[in-house]
Amino acid sequence: MARILVVEDDHDLNKAYCIILRHEGHDVVEAFDGKEALEKLNDFEPDLILLDLLMPVMGGLEFLQNWNAMKKRNKDVKVLIFTNMENSPEVTEAYKLGAHRCIIKSWTAPHNLARVVKDTLAVKKTANVK
Repeated sequence: MARILVVEDDHDLNKAYCIILRHEGHDVVEAFDGKEALEKLNDFEPDLILLDLLMPVMGGLEFLQNWNAMKKRNKDVKVLIFTNMENSPEVTEAYKLGAHRCIIKSWTAPHNLARVVKDTLAVKKTANVK
């Protein structure tokens, strides 16, 4: 299965996402803000990052800016923005910084997260087939 970095400051949501994704067989590492997520990337190479936009210490946009500046950033890693700010300038900026998809938290029940991740990873695999 996939290696996933969950970056969410709400501890209950973070725990729920990690439990669901681990139950699906994924290797999951959690972080609670963008700064911690950048530190985790020193030892963990994810296939997918589930990223909240609004977090203390370092939010999702600042994380993406810093991650893009890292020389070892893997362009094949999918980034799913997880937010409640639909159609906001922040979401538009996240797409410019490399996000692949925006998921609205209030519209996505935690049990549907596994399906969204599976669909996103499937697109990645077919996109790489020549």
